[in-house]
Amino acid sequence: MIRILASKDVGRLLARKAARLSEAEATVRPILDAVRARGDRALMEYARQFDGLERKSVRVPEKELAAARVSDGFRAAVETAAANIRAYAARQMPKEWSAQIRPGITLGQIVRPLDTVAAYIPAGRYPLPSTVMMTVIPAQVAGVPNVCVASPRAVPEVFATAHLLGVKNVFQMGGAQAIAAFAFGTKTVPRADRIVGPGNIYVAAAKKLLAGEVGIDFIAGPTEILIIANDSDPRHLAADMLAQAEHDLDASAILLTPSKRLASAVAKELERQLAVLPTARVAAKSIAKNSAIVLVRSLEEAVEISNRFAPEHLSIPDASLLDRVRHAGSVFVGPFSPEAAGDYASGPNHVLPTSGAARQRGGLSVMDYVKLISVQELSAAALGKLAPAIATLARAEGLEAHARSVEVRVGRPAAGRRA
Repeated sequence: MIRILASKDVGRLLARKAARLSEAEATVRPILDAVRARGDRALMEYARQFDGLERKSVRVPEKELAAARVSDGFRAAVETAAANIRAYAARQMPKEWSAQIRPGITLGQIVRPLDTVAAYIPAGRYPLPSTVMMTVIPAQVAGVPNVCVASPRAVPEVFATAHLLGVKNVFQMGGAQAIAAFAFGTKTVPRADRIVGPGNIYVAAAKKLLAGEVGIDFIAGPTEILIIANDSDPRHLAADMLAQAEHDLDASAILLTPSKRLASAVAKELERQLAVLPTARVAAKSIAKNSAIVLVRSLEEAVEISNRFAPEHLSIPDASLLDRVRHAGSVFVGPFSPEAAGDYASGPNHVLPTSGAARQRGGLSVMDYVKLISVQELSAAALGKLAPAIATLARAEGLEAHARSVEVRVGRPAAGRRA
């Protein structure tokens, strides 16, 4: 049974469970060290031990990818979803530009893709071929020449999706050893510039420990949805909450509503739908442990609570509340925009910040796969005009050579030059 709380009691919901990363870090650190020191040998040992690998290499042959058997319906679904994801990523792509902002000062930016990226695809309770699309397609739109995919199990839908997208570098490896292989590189696995994609607590711990040696997207925690509703269909709301709750035991689904009638109706509907849900064993526990219906005074208070929570997924009744939303991974507007649409086929990315990280960044995007490189070109006259300001600021910082590197070009000392 789900809890129904007053808004004054919402504090305990805002204080999410702290991920036990410290315990996981102690477990994965020896794995990272072993892969760093012994490369493929260590990687193969862990792949056989943890992932049940039987072939002689973690690299999946292209013929095995091509032979992955999936239905025509699945292939059609991938094509539909991929087209929308690709179109959305293309809209996100930053533009190169160049402009003269002052006489003789031309500034701009060029956009360059990363050389190699690695996408981690979970394959535990629920293998996620949709995550192949969400991580690979933006990289392709960005122009990344070397896109790699790693997944711990040989799942036909994962392999087939990679093949349909034209990915050739697919590896059957998982956990911390996969993150280490991409971070350090081995004879078999290329070193990546960035590793993206969700994973379990050991994957998260490995990414945290290796951040800096390799680029990462973010440290993912348990998935979550926050729904704001006033006069909605209880069946829709309960279905959306259960869609999140079935992910794992730590998932959370929160409904904020000013309507006691709706709160009661959703609570009853959750029980009714759970009774016939195949994934109820997981969903029921996450609903009971981590989820709640919160009675608020108004929709405005609901949005204020949501901004404090900074949810991974935020569902709102209509676009009138959008201007008030400050922190969310992805926003779903209106009764016909369920979170599942974003998970699979509408276009925006489903790799999103959790555990309040939406206060600092949005979800995975094409921007995670490119670099914006600034460009500047000054004329002699323009440098001459800037010389006094440059030299004065350089000397204020004690950097005399900086000042002189300008003065030697303009042929006159800037004011305040020291002997």
